[in-house]
Amino acid sequence: MSIVLSAAVRQNLLSLQDTAALLSTTQNRLATGNKVNSALDNPTNFFTAQGLNNRASDINNLLDSIGNGVQVLQAANTGLTSLQKLVDTAKSIANQVLQAPAGYTSKSSVSSSALLGTAANLVDGTSIKAGDKLVIAATTGLPAVSITLGASESLDQLNTSLAASNLTASLDSSNKLVITTTNDAASSTIGAVTWTTTGSATFGATGSAVVADAASQAIRTSLVNQYNGIITQITTTAQDSSFNGINLLNGDNLKLTFDETAKSTLNVSGVTYDAAGLGLASLTVGTDFLDNSSANAALTKLGSASTVLRTEASALGSNLSVVQLRQDFNKSLINVLQTGASNLTLADANEEAANSQALSTRQSIAVSALSLANQSQQSVLQLLR
Repeated sequence: MSIVLSAAVRQNLLSLQDTAALLSTTQNRLATGNKVNSALDNPTNFFTAQGLNNRASDINNLLDSIGNGVQVLQAANTGLTSLQKLVDTAKSIANQVLQAPAGYTSKSSVSSSALLGTAANLVDGTSIKAGDKLVIAATTGLPAVSITLGASESLDQLNTSLAASNLTASLDSSNKLVITTTNDAASSTIGAVTWTTTGSATFGATGSAVVADAASQAIRTSLVNQYNGIITQITTTAQDSSFNGINLLNGDNLKLTFDETAKSTLNVSGVTYDAAGLGLASLTVGTDFLDNSSANAALTKLGSASTVLRTEASALGSNLSVVQLRQDFNKSLINVLQTGASNLTLADANEEAANSQALSTRQSIAVSALSLANQSQQSVLQLLR
């Protein structure tokens, strides 16, 4: 048997059911904070917000990789800074060689066997004539020399011609021409000297032997050992400048991806900046730093290494700036995406709270209305009694 309800009761009951459903929806929004919790609530907003959140999540996953990339670049930059300091220390050691006492008490020299002209004019027209040629064979530490004397060749002019070869000329007390090595090539022995002349000037076959200064060479030996210690540290420092297994100073490369489609990337090519990669090498005791020439050669190589390090530091700094900018950009983009998704799904707490209060009031009114509708039937019941 079915229950028969009056039209008024049925209408009030339906209104009460609708109010209860709306109140349930409002309470659910207040509980979850979302006005769209599933595709049934609003398919367009739900799937659009889901797409935005998914993209934000993918980009957020890349931030860890980008952060590691920043640290790889920072490690390499720290390594470059240390390498530059080590190179500067090696320069200081080489400069100490230049400031040390001459390594030899007697340098190689050779003198002519005939009387010559004066300092103002070596060409006397007899022993030495215009067009005569001085030729010195190359030896270790000294290049070959070939000089043709002019009609009024002076001692200063000859010294200017010899300077590039680390040789110097002078006149002894008998006005003989003496050629001697400079301090820069103090360890070298002058090679065979010939004099192509129409006069009578001749030279000894080769220069005299050098005589080492024991105390000075002991200092220079110590400086070689110090220098070699720095060269070893350059290699180990370059090898230790890694982060998470990537070392941009030891030949490794770094690839960073900035977007979820892997279309925006940055490739940072590594370099090998151990001692050999910088063009530096350990020195040999008894061979290197014997005179200024060896120290100057080391300083030239160290200067080139400094230039290479500064250039790489500049390139590394540029890449680091790019990565940090993209890192900040991605963080901002994630915020934009998440805000957009929230705008599509989040409920307005103030609005939903007001709705809850209004629906509660409506529900109370509906219950009262339903009670009033039932009173007419109760009146009929009284008549039947």
